[in-house]
Amino acid sequence: MKKLLSLVRAVARTAVASVVAVALAALPPFAPAARAQGDGLKGLAADAELVETRTEVPRLLPAAAYEMKDGVVVIELSEYAGYAGLIVANGGLAPNPESLFAKKHGFQLKINLSEEESWSALNSGKIAASATTADVLAVYGRQFGVTVPAQIGFSRGADGIVVRSDIKRINQLKGKTLATAQFTEADFFLRYLAQEAGLAVAMLPDLAAKPDPDKINLVYCADAFGAGDLFLRDLKAGRTRLAGCITWAPKTTEVVDASEGKATLLTTNRNLLVVADVLLVNKGFAQAHPEVVAGLVDGLLEGNRQVRDAPDAHAALLEKVFGWEKGEGRGELAKVHLSNLPENFAFFSGAIDAAGSFGGIYQSAVYAYGAELIKNPADSDRFVDLKALKAAEASGAYAGQKVAIAPIQTAGGASVEGDPLLTKDIRFFFEPNSATLDQKVQKNLDDLAAIARLLQVSPGSTVLLRGHVDNAMINDFRKQGGEPFVRQMALKAMELSKNRANEIRRLLVERHQVDAARLETVGRGWDEPTSKVSDENRRVEVQWFTIE
Repeated sequence: MKKLLSLVRAVARTAVASVVAVALAALPPFAPAARAQGDGLKGLAADAELVETRTEVPRLLPAAAYEMKDGVVVIELSEYAGYAGLIVANGGLAPNPESLFAKKHGFQLKINLSEEESWSALNSGKIAASATTADVLAVYGRQFGVTVPAQIGFSRGADGIVVRSDIKRINQLKGKTLATAQFTEADFFLRYLAQEAGLAVAMLPDLAAKPDPDKINLVYCADAFGAGDLFLRDLKAGRTRLAGCITWAPKTTEVVDASEGKATLLTTNRNLLVVADVLLVNKGFAQAHPEVVAGLVDGLLEGNRQVRDAPDAHAALLEKVFGWEKGEGRGELAKVHLSNLPENFAFFSGAIDAAGSFGGIYQSAVYAYGAELIKNPADSDRFVDLKALKAAEASGAYAGQKVAIAPIQTAGGASVEGDPLLTKDIRFFFEPNSATLDQKVQKNLDDLAAIARLLQVSPGSTVLLRGHVDNAMINDFRKQGGEPFVRQMALKAMELSKNRANEIRRLLVERHQVDAARLETVGRGWDEPTSKVSDENRRVEVQWFTIE
Protein backbone atom coordinates (compact mmCIF):
# COMPACT_ATOMS: atom_id res chain seq x y z
CA MET A 1 0.00 0.00 0.00
CA LYS A 2 1.57 3.27 -1.08
CA LYS A 3 1.34 5.14 2.19
CA LEU A 4 3.65 6.91 4.62
CA LEU A 5 2.96 4.26 7.22
CA SER A 6 6.06 4.59 9.29
CA LEU A 7 8.14 7.57 8.22
CA VAL A 8 7.13 9.34 11.41
CA ARG A 9 8.96 6.66 13.33
CA ALA A 10 12.28 7.51 11.71
CA VAL A 11 12.24 11.05 10.39
CA ALA A 12 11.05 14.48 11.34
CA ARG A 13 7.96 16.05 9.84
CA THR A 14 10.11 18.19 7.55
CA ALA A 15 11.64 15.07 6.04
CA VAL A 16 8.19 13.72 5.29
CA ALA A 17 7.40 16.93 3.47
CA SER A 18 10.53 16.56 1.35
CA VAL A 19 9.63 12.97 0.43
CA VAL A 20 6.18 14.12 -0.62
CA ALA A 21 7.71 16.92 -2.66
CA VAL A 22 9.80 14.38 -4.59
CA ALA A 23 6.76 12.18 -5.11
CA LEU A 24 4.83 15.05 -6.64
CA ALA A 25 7.67 16.41 -8.75
CA ALA A 26 6.73 14.40 -11.84
CA LEU A 27 3.12 15.56 -11.68
CA PRO A 28 1.55 18.90 -12.58
CA PRO A 29 2.47 21.19 -9.67
CA PHE A 30 0.15 21.74 -6.77
CA ALA A 31 -0.70 25.34 -6.08
CA PRO A 32 -0.52 26.46 -2.46
CA ALA A 33 -3.80 26.39 -0.63
CA ALA A 34 -5.77 29.61 -0.56
CA ARG A 35 -5.27 31.79 2.47
CA ALA A 36 -7.35 30.63 5.39
CA GLN A 37 -9.91 33.19 6.45
CA GLY A 38 -12.09 31.06 8.71
CA ASP A 39 -11.89 31.73 12.45
CA GLY A 40 -9.89 34.88 11.82
CA LEU A 41 -6.81 33.04 10.51
CA LYS A 42 -4.55 34.72 8.00
CA GLY A 43 -1.54 33.48 6.08
CA LEU A 44 -0.50 30.19 4.58
CA ALA A 45 1.41 28.98 7.62
CA ALA A 46 -1.81 28.10 9.43
CA ASP A 47 -2.74 25.50 6.81
CA ALA A 48 0.68 24.49 5.48
CA GLU A 49 -0.44 20.89 4.93
CA LEU A 50 -3.13 21.85 2.40
CA VAL A 51 -2.52 21.47 -1.33
CA GLU A 52 -4.53 22.38 -4.38
CA THR A 53 -7.61 20.23 -4.92
CA ARG A 54 -7.24 18.42 -8.22
CA THR A 55 -10.27 18.45 -10.49
CA GLU A 56 -8.64 16.02 -12.93
CA VAL A 57 -6.71 12.78 -12.51
CA PRO A 58 -2.93 13.36 -12.92
CA ARG A 59 -1.52 12.33 -16.29
CA LEU A 60 1.12 9.58 -16.34
CA LEU A 61 4.17 9.34 -18.57
CA PRO A 62 3.48 7.33 -21.76
CA ALA A 63 3.53 3.55 -21.49
CA ALA A 64 6.75 1.72 -22.37
CA ALA A 65 8.04 -1.79 -21.63
CA TYR A 66 10.47 -2.44 -18.78
CA GLU A 67 13.68 -4.20 -19.80
CA MET A 68 15.32 -6.66 -17.41
CA LYS A 69 19.10 -6.36 -17.03
CA ASP A 70 21.51 -9.11 -15.93
CA GLY A 71 18.66 -11.31 -14.80
CA VAL A 72 17.56 -8.85 -12.10
CA VAL A 73 13.97 -7.63 -11.88
CA VAL A 74 13.47 -4.30 -10.10
CA ILE A 75 10.24 -3.72 -8.23
CA GLU A 76 9.19 -0.94 -5.89
CA LEU A 77 7.27 -1.30 -2.64
CA SER A 78 6.55 0.91 0.34
CA GLU A 79 7.28 0.28 4.00
CA TYR A 80 4.28 -1.87 4.81
CA ALA A 81 3.88 -5.28 6.47
CA GLY A 82 1.43 -6.30 3.76
CA TYR A 83 4.40 -6.90 1.46
CA ALA A 84 6.00 -9.39 3.86
CA GLY A 85 5.42 -12.34 1.53
CA LEU A 86 7.53 -10.91 -1.28
CA ILE A 87 10.28 -9.83 1.14
CA VAL A 88 10.41 -13.22 2.85
CA ALA A 89 10.50 -15.08 -0.48
CA ASN A 90 13.42 -12.87 -1.51
CA GLY A 91 15.23 -13.14 1.83
CA GLY A 92 15.34 -9.35 2.09
CA LEU A 93 15.46 -6.45 -0.34
CA ALA A 94 18.68 -7.01 -2.29
CA PRO A 95 19.11 -9.38 -5.24
CA ASN A 96 19.66 -12.79 -3.66
CA PRO A 97 20.98 -15.88 -5.50
CA GLU A 98 19.63 -18.00 -2.63
CA SER A 99 16.07 -16.62 -2.91
CA LEU A 100 13.08 -18.60 -4.05
CA PHE A 101 12.94 -16.41 -7.15
CA ALA A 102 16.53 -17.25 -8.13
CA LYS A 103 16.55 -20.95 -7.26
CA LYS A 104 13.13 -21.85 -8.64
CA HIS A 105 12.54 -19.31 -11.39
CA GLY A 106 15.95 -18.20 -12.60
CA PHE A 107 15.83 -14.46 -11.89
CA GLN A 108 16.80 -12.30 -8.96
CA LEU A 109 14.58 -9.68 -7.41
CA LYS A 110 15.63 -6.23 -6.28
CA ILE A 111 13.10 -4.51 -4.04
CA ASN A 112 13.39 -0.75 -3.80
CA LEU A 113 11.57 0.95 -0.94
CA SER A 114 9.87 4.24 -1.71
CA GLU A 115 6.95 6.19 -0.36
CA GLU A 116 6.39 7.89 -3.70
CA GLU A 117 3.40 6.89 -5.77
CA SER A 118 5.63 6.24 -8.78
CA TRP A 119 2.98 5.29 -11.29
CA SER A 120 4.69 7.20 -14.06
CA ALA A 121 7.90 5.25 -13.45
CA LEU A 122 6.02 1.97 -13.64
CA ASN A 123 4.04 3.05 -16.67
CA SER A 124 7.11 4.20 -18.59
CA GLY A 125 9.20 1.09 -17.86
CA LYS A 126 11.58 2.48 -15.24
CA ILE A 127 10.59 -0.35 -12.87
CA ALA A 128 9.05 -3.76 -13.55
CA ALA A 129 6.42 -3.96 -10.84
CA SER A 130 4.87 -2.32 -7.81
CA ALA A 131 1.78 -2.59 -5.64
CA THR A 132 -1.27 -0.49 -4.90
CA THR A 133 -4.88 -0.79 -3.84
CA ALA A 134 -7.59 -1.82 -6.28
CA ASP A 135 -9.35 1.56 -6.13
CA VAL A 136 -6.28 3.37 -7.52
CA LEU A 137 -6.55 1.42 -10.78
CA ALA A 138 -10.06 2.77 -11.29
CA VAL A 139 -8.77 6.32 -10.86
CA TYR A 140 -5.93 6.12 -13.40
CA GLY A 141 -7.85 3.90 -15.80
CA ARG A 142 -6.94 3.58 -19.47
CA GLN A 143 -3.66 5.49 -19.25
CA PHE A 144 -2.26 2.92 -16.82
CA GLY A 145 -0.37 0.26 -18.80
CA VAL A 146 -0.15 -2.42 -16.11
CA THR A 147 -1.26 -5.99 -15.53
CA VAL A 148 -2.66 -7.31 -12.24
CA PRO A 149 -1.67 -10.98 -11.89
CA ALA A 150 -2.44 -11.44 -8.17
CA GLN A 151 -3.88 -10.03 -4.99
CA ILE A 152 -1.37 -9.45 -2.20
CA GLY A 153 -3.79 -9.05 0.67
CA PHE A 154 -6.21 -6.87 2.61
CA SER A 155 -5.36 -4.02 4.94
CA ARG A 156 -6.95 -4.72 8.31
CA GLY A 157 -6.85 -1.56 10.37
CA ALA A 158 -4.22 0.70 8.85
CA ASP A 159 -6.76 3.20 7.49
CA GLY A 160 -9.19 5.08 9.71
CA ILE A 161 -11.57 8.02 10.05
CA VAL A 162 -10.92 10.23 13.09
CA VAL A 163 -13.70 12.67 13.98
CA ARG A 164 -14.85 15.02 16.71
CA SER A 165 -16.10 13.09 19.71
CA ASP A 166 -19.75 14.08 19.25
CA ILE A 167 -19.92 12.42 15.81
CA LYS A 168 -21.14 8.82 16.00
CA ARG A 169 -21.93 7.82 12.41
CA ILE A 170 -21.09 8.65 8.82
CA ASN A 171 -24.46 10.34 8.30
CA GLN A 172 -23.54 13.03 10.84
CA LEU A 173 -20.73 14.19 8.54
CA LYS A 174 -23.30 15.70 6.18
CA GLY A 175 -22.51 19.38 5.72
CA LYS A 176 -19.18 19.03 7.50
CA THR A 177 -15.58 19.15 6.23
CA LEU A 178 -12.78 16.59 6.62
CA ALA A 179 -9.16 16.52 5.47
CA THR A 180 -7.38 13.67 3.67
CA ALA A 181 -4.97 12.93 0.80
CA GLN A 182 -6.49 12.93 -2.68
CA PHE A 183 -6.60 9.81 -4.89
CA THR A 184 -5.36 7.55 -2.11
CA GLU A 185 -7.09 4.67 -0.38
CA ALA A 186 -7.94 7.11 2.44
CA ASP A 187 -9.89 9.26 -0.03
CA PHE A 188 -11.63 6.16 -1.37
CA PHE A 189 -12.38 4.82 2.12
CA LEU A 190 -14.42 7.90 3.02
CA ARG A 191 -16.06 8.07 -0.39
CA TYR A 192 -17.08 4.42 -0.15
CA LEU A 193 -18.79 4.93 3.20
CA ALA A 194 -20.42 8.16 2.06
CA GLN A 195 -21.82 6.36 -0.95
CA GLU A 196 -23.26 3.61 1.22
CA ALA A 197 -24.86 6.23 3.47
CA GLY A 198 -26.47 7.87 0.42
CA LEU A 199 -24.36 11.02 0.71
CA ALA A 200 -22.47 12.83 -2.04
CA VAL A 201 -18.96 14.27 -1.64
CA ALA A 202 -17.94 17.85 -2.42
CA MET A 203 -14.29 18.82 -3.00
CA LEU A 204 -13.47 22.22 -1.58
CA PRO A 205 -10.56 24.32 -2.88
CA ASP A 206 -9.56 25.30 0.67
CA LEU A 207 -10.94 25.85 4.16
CA ALA A 208 -12.13 29.33 3.30
CA ALA A 209 -14.72 27.88 0.90
CA LYS A 210 -18.28 27.45 2.12
CA PRO A 211 -19.13 23.77 2.74
CA ASP A 212 -22.03 22.22 0.84
CA PRO A 213 -24.73 21.64 3.49
CA ASP A 214 -26.04 18.50 1.74
CA LYS A 215 -22.71 16.73 1.15
CA ILE A 216 -19.61 15.53 2.96
CA ASN A 217 -16.94 18.10 2.15
CA LEU A 218 -13.25 17.31 1.64
CA VAL A 219 -10.07 19.38 1.57
CA TYR A 220 -6.75 17.79 0.64
CA CYS A 221 -3.28 17.61 2.12
CA ALA A 222 -0.05 16.42 0.50
CA ASP A 223 -0.30 13.20 2.53
CA ALA A 224 -2.68 11.66 5.04
CA PHE A 225 -0.32 12.33 7.95
CA GLY A 226 -0.62 16.03 7.17
CA ALA A 227 -4.40 15.67 7.27
CA GLY A 228 -4.13 14.29 10.79
CA ASP A 229 -1.80 17.09 11.86
CA LEU A 230 -4.12 19.76 10.44
CA PHE A 231 -7.18 18.31 12.20
CA LEU A 232 -5.33 17.95 15.51
CA ARG A 233 -4.10 21.55 15.36
CA ASP A 234 -7.66 22.76 14.78
CA LEU A 235 -8.86 20.74 17.77
CA LYS A 236 -6.20 22.14 20.07
CA ALA A 237 -6.89 25.70 18.89
CA GLY A 238 -10.63 25.32 19.50
CA ARG A 239 -11.49 25.82 15.85
CA THR A 240 -14.43 24.05 14.23
CA ARG A 241 -13.50 24.20 10.54
CA LEU A 242 -12.79 20.47 10.36
CA ALA A 243 -15.01 17.67 11.62
CA GLY A 244 -12.32 15.05 11.12
CA CYS A 245 -9.64 13.50 8.96
CA ILE A 246 -9.05 10.26 7.07
CA THR A 247 -5.53 9.07 7.70
CA TRP A 248 -3.30 6.03 8.33
CA ALA A 249 -1.81 4.30 11.33
CA PRO A 250 -0.09 5.32 13.46
CA LYS A 251 -1.40 8.85 12.85
CA THR A 252 -4.96 7.71 13.65
CA THR A 253 -3.92 6.75 17.17
CA GLU A 254 -1.66 9.79 17.60
CA VAL A 255 -4.47 12.23 16.83
CA VAL A 256 -6.93 10.58 19.20
CA ASP A 257 -4.38 10.29 22.01
CA ALA A 258 -3.25 13.92 21.66
CA SER A 259 -6.77 15.35 21.38
CA GLU A 260 -7.50 15.22 25.13
CA GLY A 261 -10.82 13.51 24.50
CA LYS A 262 -11.93 15.84 21.71
CA ALA A 263 -11.50 13.24 18.93
CA THR A 264 -12.48 9.63 18.47
CA LEU A 265 -11.79 6.91 15.92
CA LEU A 266 -15.10 6.54 14.09
CA THR A 267 -14.06 3.44 12.14
CA THR A 268 -11.11 1.67 10.56
CA ASN A 269 -10.83 -0.90 7.80
CA ARG A 270 -9.99 -3.67 10.27
CA ASN A 271 -13.34 -5.29 9.51
CA LEU A 272 -14.31 -3.29 6.44
CA LEU A 273 -12.34 -5.06 3.73
CA VAL A 274 -12.43 -2.67 0.79
CA VAL A 275 -8.74 -1.69 0.91
CA ALA A 276 -7.11 -4.52 -1.04
CA ASP A 277 -3.50 -4.54 -2.23
CA VAL A 278 -2.70 -6.00 -5.63
CA LEU A 279 0.52 -6.70 -7.51
CA LEU A 280 1.08 -4.48 -10.58
CA VAL A 281 3.42 -5.47 -13.41
CA ASN A 282 4.44 -3.23 -16.30
CA LYS A 283 2.23 -4.51 -19.11
CA GLY A 284 4.85 -4.58 -21.86
CA PHE A 285 7.23 -6.52 -19.62
CA ALA A 286 4.47 -8.93 -18.56
CA GLN A 287 3.62 -9.71 -22.17
CA ALA A 288 7.27 -10.30 -23.06
CA HIS A 289 8.14 -12.32 -19.95
CA PRO A 290 5.12 -14.32 -18.69
CA GLU A 291 7.53 -16.73 -17.00
CA VAL A 292 8.83 -13.93 -14.77
CA VAL A 293 5.29 -12.91 -13.85
CA ALA A 294 4.55 -16.53 -12.96
CA GLY A 295 7.67 -16.54 -10.78
CA LEU A 296 6.69 -13.33 -9.03
CA VAL A 297 3.24 -14.70 -8.26
CA ASP A 298 4.59 -18.05 -7.07
CA GLY A 299 7.06 -16.28 -4.79
CA LEU A 300 4.31 -14.04 -3.45
CA LEU A 301 2.05 -17.00 -2.68
CA GLU A 302 4.83 -19.01 -1.06
CA GLY A 303 6.02 -16.04 0.97
CA ASN A 304 2.47 -15.27 2.07
CA ARG A 305 2.07 -18.89 3.15
CA GLN A 306 5.25 -18.83 5.20
CA VAL A 307 4.29 -15.60 6.96
CA ARG A 308 0.72 -16.75 7.60
CA ASP A 309 1.94 -20.05 9.05
CA ALA A 310 4.64 -18.53 11.27
CA PRO A 311 4.37 -14.73 11.56
CA ASP A 312 6.66 -14.56 14.59
CA ALA A 313 9.44 -16.34 12.72
CA HIS A 314 9.47 -13.71 9.97
CA ALA A 315 8.71 -10.55 11.91
CA ALA A 316 12.42 -10.02 12.62
CA LEU A 317 13.24 -9.83 8.90
CA LEU A 318 10.66 -7.07 8.45
CA GLU A 319 12.11 -5.21 11.43
CA LYS A 320 15.55 -5.47 9.87
CA VAL A 321 14.68 -4.31 6.35
CA PHE A 322 12.32 -1.56 7.52
CA GLY A 323 14.41 -0.41 10.47
CA TRP A 324 11.61 -1.11 12.92
CA GLU A 325 12.10 -1.63 16.62
CA LYS A 326 12.22 -5.15 18.01
CA GLY A 327 8.70 -6.51 18.45
CA GLU A 328 7.15 -4.02 16.06
CA GLY A 329 6.97 -6.42 13.13
CA ARG A 330 4.45 -8.74 14.77
CA GLY A 331 2.16 -5.84 15.56
CA GLU A 332 2.30 -4.56 11.98
CA LEU A 333 1.61 -8.05 10.57
CA ALA A 334 -1.55 -8.15 12.70
CA LYS A 335 -2.91 -5.28 10.57
CA VAL A 336 -2.87 -7.24 7.31
CA HIS A 337 -4.43 -10.35 5.82
CA LEU A 338 -2.02 -11.99 3.35
CA SER A 339 -3.99 -13.76 0.63
CA ASN A 340 -3.49 -17.39 -0.36
CA LEU A 341 -4.32 -19.03 -3.70
CA PRO A 342 -8.05 -19.80 -3.20
CA GLU A 343 -8.56 -16.33 -1.73
CA ASN A 344 -6.95 -14.88 -4.84
CA PHE A 345 -9.31 -16.75 -7.14
CA ALA A 346 -12.31 -15.79 -5.00
CA PHE A 347 -11.18 -12.14 -4.91
CA PHE A 348 -10.98 -11.89 -8.70
CA SER A 349 -14.08 -13.96 -9.45
CA GLY A 350 -16.26 -12.10 -6.94
CA ALA A 351 -16.98 -15.32 -5.05
CA ILE A 352 -15.32 -14.24 -1.84
CA ASP A 353 -18.08 -13.93 0.76
CA ALA A 354 -16.32 -12.13 3.61
CA ALA A 355 -14.48 -9.25 1.92
CA GLY A 356 -14.56 -6.97 -1.09
CA SER A 357 -13.81 -8.38 -4.55
CA PHE A 358 -11.57 -6.83 -7.19
CA GLY A 359 -14.47 -5.99 -9.50
CA GLY A 360 -16.63 -4.77 -6.65
CA ILE A 361 -13.99 -2.48 -5.19
CA TYR A 362 -13.00 -1.23 -8.63
CA GLN A 363 -16.58 -0.38 -9.59
CA SER A 364 -17.24 1.13 -6.17
CA ALA A 365 -14.30 3.47 -6.79
CA VAL A 366 -15.70 4.47 -10.19
CA TYR A 367 -19.03 5.31 -8.56
CA ALA A 368 -17.46 6.92 -5.50
CA TYR A 369 -15.26 9.34 -7.48
CA GLY A 370 -17.99 9.88 -10.08
CA ALA A 371 -17.93 11.25 -13.59
CA GLU A 372 -16.55 14.51 -12.24
CA LEU A 373 -13.15 12.84 -11.85
CA ILE A 374 -13.33 9.54 -13.76
CA LYS A 375 -14.74 10.78 -17.03
CA ASN A 376 -14.17 7.69 -19.18
CA PRO A 377 -13.84 4.68 -16.88
CA ALA A 378 -12.12 1.53 -18.06
CA ASP A 379 -13.52 -1.91 -17.30
CA SER A 380 -11.78 -3.76 -14.47
CA ASP A 381 -11.15 -6.74 -16.78
CA ARG A 382 -8.67 -4.55 -18.65
CA PHE A 383 -6.11 -5.11 -15.91
CA VAL A 384 -6.58 -8.69 -14.69
CA ASP A 385 -4.52 -11.61 -16.04
CA LEU A 386 -4.92 -14.83 -14.04
CA LYS A 387 -2.56 -17.06 -16.05
CA ALA A 388 0.09 -16.98 -13.33
CA LEU A 389 -2.45 -17.93 -10.64
CA LYS A 390 -3.71 -20.78 -12.80
CA ALA A 391 -0.14 -22.00 -13.27
CA ALA A 392 0.31 -21.97 -9.51
CA GLU A 393 -2.88 -23.98 -9.12
CA ALA A 394 -1.77 -26.50 -11.74
CA SER A 395 1.53 -27.01 -9.93
CA GLY A 396 -0.31 -28.45 -6.93
CA ALA A 397 1.98 -26.53 -4.58
CA TYR A 398 -0.94 -24.83 -2.84
CA ALA A 399 -3.41 -27.71 -2.72
CA GLY A 400 -5.35 -27.82 0.51
CA GLN A 401 -5.42 -24.08 1.10
CA LYS A 402 -8.83 -22.64 1.95
CA VAL A 403 -10.46 -19.22 2.14
CA ALA A 404 -10.02 -18.10 5.74
CA ILE A 405 -11.07 -14.50 6.24
CA ALA A 406 -12.85 -13.87 9.53
CA PRO A 407 -13.74 -10.85 11.65
CA ILE A 408 -11.15 -9.51 14.06
CA GLN A 409 -13.21 -9.29 17.20
CA THR A 410 -12.60 -7.50 20.46
CA ALA A 411 -15.00 -7.94 23.36
CA GLY A 412 -18.72 -8.40 22.96
CA GLY A 413 -18.87 -8.94 19.20
CA ALA A 414 -21.22 -7.20 16.82
CA SER A 415 -24.62 -6.17 18.11
CA VAL A 416 -27.39 -3.91 16.97
CA GLU A 417 -27.25 -1.44 19.80
CA GLY A 418 -25.90 2.05 20.17
CA ASP A 419 -25.01 3.95 17.02
CA PRO A 420 -24.58 2.18 13.69
CA LEU A 421 -21.63 3.14 11.51
CA LEU A 422 -24.10 4.39 8.92
CA THR A 423 -27.78 4.34 8.09
CA LYS A 424 -29.75 4.87 4.90
CA ASP A 425 -33.37 4.76 3.80
CA ILE A 426 -34.33 2.45 0.94
CA ARG A 427 -37.74 2.75 -0.72
CA PHE A 428 -38.80 -0.80 -1.45
CA PHE A 429 -41.90 -1.26 -3.58
CA PHE A 430 -44.40 -3.59 -1.95
CA GLU A 431 -47.71 -4.76 -3.29
CA PRO A 432 -50.49 -2.43 -2.01
CA ASN A 433 -51.37 -2.91 1.68
CA SER A 434 -49.16 -5.99 1.71
CA ALA A 435 -45.81 -7.22 3.00
CA THR A 436 -45.10 -8.96 -0.33
CA LEU A 437 -42.21 -7.34 -2.19
CA ASP A 438 -42.82 -6.71 -5.87
CA GLN A 439 -39.94 -8.66 -7.41
CA LYS A 440 -40.75 -7.42 -10.89
CA VAL A 441 -39.35 -4.02 -9.92
CA GLN A 442 -35.63 -4.01 -10.73
CA LYS A 443 -34.89 -1.39 -8.08
CA ASN A 444 -36.10 -3.81 -5.41
CA LEU A 445 -33.64 -6.45 -6.59
CA ASP A 446 -30.80 -3.93 -6.83
CA ASP A 447 -31.44 -2.71 -3.30
CA LEU A 448 -31.45 -6.25 -1.92
CA ALA A 449 -28.07 -6.82 -3.55
CA ALA A 450 -26.76 -3.55 -2.10
CA ILE A 451 -27.64 -4.66 1.44
CA ALA A 452 -25.99 -8.02 0.83
CA ARG A 453 -22.81 -6.25 -0.33
CA LEU A 454 -22.68 -4.21 2.88
CA LEU A 455 -22.49 -7.44 4.86
CA GLN A 456 -20.11 -9.07 2.39
CA VAL A 457 -17.32 -6.51 2.65
CA SER A 458 -17.36 -6.49 6.44
CA PRO A 459 -17.13 -9.90 8.11
CA GLY A 460 -18.99 -9.97 11.39
CA SER A 461 -21.05 -6.87 10.71
CA THR A 462 -24.80 -6.89 11.27
CA VAL A 463 -27.74 -5.05 9.78
CA LEU A 464 -30.91 -3.84 11.49
CA LEU A 465 -33.83 -3.52 9.09
CA ARG A 466 -36.31 -0.95 10.42
CA GLY A 467 -39.63 -1.02 8.60
CA HIS A 468 -41.72 2.13 8.11
CA VAL A 469 -45.12 2.87 6.55
CA ASP A 470 -46.79 6.02 5.29
CA ASN A 471 -48.46 8.32 7.84
CA ALA A 472 -50.69 10.19 5.36
CA MET A 473 -53.97 8.55 6.49
CA ILE A 474 -53.81 9.47 10.18
CA ASN A 475 -56.21 12.42 9.86
CA ASP A 476 -58.65 10.32 7.81
CA PHE A 477 -58.57 7.61 10.49
CA ARG A 478 -59.21 10.26 13.16
CA LYS A 479 -62.27 11.51 11.26
CA GLN A 480 -63.56 7.96 10.83
CA GLY A 481 -63.28 6.81 14.44
CA GLY A 482 -61.46 9.27 16.61
CA GLU A 483 -58.35 8.50 18.66
CA PRO A 484 -59.36 4.89 19.45
CA PHE A 485 -59.46 4.12 15.73
CA VAL A 486 -56.13 5.91 15.19
CA ARG A 487 -54.54 3.72 17.89
CA GLN A 488 -56.06 0.61 16.34
CA MET A 489 -54.69 1.46 12.90
CA ALA A 490 -51.32 2.43 14.42
CA LEU A 491 -50.98 -1.13 15.74
CA LYS A 492 -51.76 -2.50 12.28
CA ALA A 493 -49.23 -0.11 10.75
CA MET A 494 -46.63 -1.33 13.23
CA GLU A 495 -47.38 -4.94 12.29
CA LEU A 496 -47.23 -4.19 8.55
CA SER A 497 -43.92 -2.36 8.90
CA LYS A 498 -42.41 -5.29 10.86
CA ASN A 499 -43.71 -7.77 8.29
CA ARG A 500 -42.17 -5.74 5.47
CA ALA A 501 -38.81 -5.68 7.25
CA ASN A 502 -39.10 -9.45 7.77
CA GLU A 503 -39.81 -9.89 4.06
CA ILE A 504 -36.56 -8.11 3.21
CA ARG A 505 -34.76 -10.30 5.72
CA ARG A 506 -36.27 -13.47 4.20
CA LEU A 507 -35.25 -12.50 0.67
CA LEU A 508 -31.70 -11.64 1.74
CA VAL A 509 -31.36 -15.08 3.29
CA GLU A 510 -32.97 -16.95 0.39
CA ARG A 511 -31.69 -14.98 -2.61
CA HIS A 512 -28.27 -13.88 -1.36
CA GLN A 513 -27.48 -16.59 1.21
CA VAL A 514 -26.97 -14.00 3.96
CA ASP A 515 -26.59 -15.56 7.39
CA ALA A 516 -29.91 -14.92 9.14
CA ALA A 517 -28.05 -14.29 12.40
CA ARG A 518 -26.58 -11.12 10.86
CA LEU A 519 -30.02 -9.61 10.18
CA GLU A 520 -32.41 -8.19 12.74
CA THR A 521 -35.74 -6.50 12.14
CA VAL A 522 -38.04 -4.06 13.86
CA GLY A 523 -41.28 -2.35 12.81
CA ARG A 524 -41.71 1.36 13.48
CA GLY A 525 -45.09 1.86 11.86
CA TRP A 526 -45.74 5.47 10.96
CA ASP A 527 -43.96 6.88 14.03
CA GLU A 528 -40.81 8.11 12.26
CA PRO A 529 -41.69 9.96 9.06
CA THR A 530 -38.73 11.58 7.30
CA SER A 531 -40.58 13.46 4.58
CA LYS A 532 -43.81 15.22 3.76
CA VAL A 533 -43.93 13.09 0.62
CA SER A 534 -45.98 9.97 1.37
CA ASP A 535 -44.03 7.66 -0.93
CA GLU A 536 -40.74 8.48 0.80
CA ASN A 537 -42.08 7.32 4.16
CA ARG A 538 -42.90 3.83 2.85
CA ARG A 539 -39.37 2.59 3.37
CA VAL A 540 -36.99 0.23 5.10
CA GLU A 541 -34.19 1.93 7.01
CA VAL A 542 -30.93 -0.01 6.91
CA GLN A 543 -28.63 0.45 9.90
CA TRP A 544 -25.16 -1.07 9.54
CA PHE A 545 -23.21 -2.09 12.64
CA THR A 546 -19.56 -3.09 12.30
CA ILE A 547 -17.17 -4.68 14.75
CA GLU A 548 -14.39 -2.45 16.03
